[in-house]
Amino acid sequence: MIKKMISFKDQRLWALILCLILTGVSGSGCTLQKMDQIPSLTKETESPKVDKEESKEPDETEGPEILVYYDAQGNRYEMVIDERVTKHPYDLKKMLHSAGSPKYIESYDDGVYTIRKGVDVSHHNGSIDWKKVKKAGYDFAFLRLGYRGYGKEGKLLVDKEFQSSFKKARAAGIDLGVYFFSQAINEEEAIEEAQLVLTELNDSKLELPVVYDPEYIREDEARTDNVTKEQFTKNTLAFCKVIKDAGYQPAIYSNLYCEDHMFDLSQLEAYPLWYADYRAEPQTPYRFTFWQYSEKGKVPGIHGDADLNVEFIKKK
Repeated sequence: MIKKMISFKDQRLWALILCLILTGVSGSGCTLQKMDQIPSLTKETESPKVDKEESKEPDETEGPEILVYYDAQGNRYEMVIDERVTKHPYDLKKMLHSAGSPKYIESYDDGVYTIRKGVDVSHHNGSIDWKKVKKAGYDFAFLRLGYRGYGKEGKLLVDKEFQSSFKKARAAGIDLGVYFFSQAINEEEAIEEAQLVLTELNDSKLELPVVYDPEYIREDEARTDNVTKEQFTKNTLAFCKVIKDAGYQPAIYSNLYCEDHMFDLSQLEAYPLWYADYRAEPQTPYRFTFWQYSEKGKVPGIHGDADLNVEFIKKK
């Protein structure tokens, strides 16, 4: 029956029959339309066009990246990561430690960088047998050259073991750098500290940098307690300029608290960083060349606790 109906040539008759069928189903009247007015039974209904701009979901603005970190006393901080500052390239999961407390770093090789081991010392470590230090596998050392006192007077002092350690470590084949513990409250004092360093070095050769070390003092009242981040940065730049102009490589000692509260690292990109952090891995996202990873190391030839370091070296 349906086949015969479909074969009718009179399209108007087909339309009338279809309309009658629909009328019977719905009970409503039917008006005969021209064929070009009857919707196609096979063509898919087109979806309405939607303005792409109107249908687009609003972009969610991403906020700054926040890093949670802990200082040496276990205090928790949150830091906004500065995207202007160069990040370190190391795959720290490849750092190999030996058993013990603390866990001593034995080696590191990520295919691009390797390390060598070193120490840093002051007169608090007493007289050191540098030949034993060298034999134990430590190839470099940072010696404290001097410091400024915490008090109001801020007296400049030379470390009383510096000259002795310098000569003995040099004789033992240790590569050397020096650091100055700063309490400068302005650029003039930072320049004064740099000039003392140059006087004491007296053109001596160094394999490693001259390091500016303006640490935050927790255990005691210090003359730098009210120095701003902006001023700390200016002091650092002033010290480093004097050292560089004298032909030495300046560098900066830091930890993550200093990088968060004391330095605008975006202004210090020209200088290597010696980074201190005693956790299993450095918490900083920023670049560094040296890592002081322990202050409680035991090293043959050094009495008591010693600061342990590694230097990251790009492979040739």
